[in-house]
Amino acid sequence: MPFLNFENRHSDSEKTAINSILQTLQSILSGKFATLTPEELRQYESINEQNKLIVNKVKDYRDNNPLLSSPEIDWGEFDKDYESRSFLQSTVNGLTGLNLGLENAKILHDWDNCLASLVDYQYSVYRNDSESPGFHTKAEEIRQFFP
Repeated sequence: MPFLNFENRHSDSEKTAINSILQTLQSILSGKFATLTPEELRQYESINEQNKLIVNKVKDYRDNNPLLSSPEIDWGEFDKDYESRSFLQSTVNGLTGLNLGLENAKILHDWDNCLASLVDYQYSVYRNDSESPGFHTKAEEIRQFFP
């Protein structure tokens, strides 16, 4: 399905609201971010699916049969980490979905701009070839982007 003239779907009030929401999110989350060095990222890399299953099974045992849990673990802290991790994963999933939709819409706008720019370049070449004043420089400046 060809896309041409993909309409602008954002009113000025929507743009303002989106920017405000993003600033609010950044403000709320800024104190929650962790900045890891490349070495720390390797050390603390995301746990794999197998280890997530272990964490979930230990939590399940803790919730359903706490007498079998190690007394050396701060279970209150474990639960806080678990809840926070679950919330963050849910948030990441939601933002990833939003990001995908925004990226796809941006691609269509990029494509629309590119097609219109190519038409304008062809027009400039046509006008230059017919020796219309002012089009020579424009056509030459745009021509540099073509191999």
